Amino acid sequence: MSFEDADLARTCRNERELLKRHGQVRAKKIQQRLKALGVAETLADMRSLPGRCHELRGDRAGELSLDLDHPYRLLFRPSVKPDPGPGGGLDWVTVAAVTIIGIVDTHE
Repeated sequence: MSFEDADLARTCRNERELLKRHGQVRAKKIQQRLKALGVAETLADMRSLPGRCHELRGDRAGELSLDLDHPYRLLFRPSVKPDPGPGGGLDWVTVAAVTIIGIVDTHE
């Protein structure tokens, strides 16, 4: 797992900074989701875990999302552009590494 920018990486890797920026509830959810992503062998493993891992569409096509505390989500994408899966969508079984893009309020 990697991060799109250094500030995001620093925040996510520092519990004190994560609490300061996001509060206790969201910081805990972020840590849970990052831990799950870190131990998953492939993205397919995330389908059975909490967080409603799902592909995004429209202007965010190619990105994925995990729910945090509503309306916030953890956004990420495969670190390497994967080949299309059956039906043309993302082949979750072939995605072994992700890049964290951000923590966003989906109502903005």
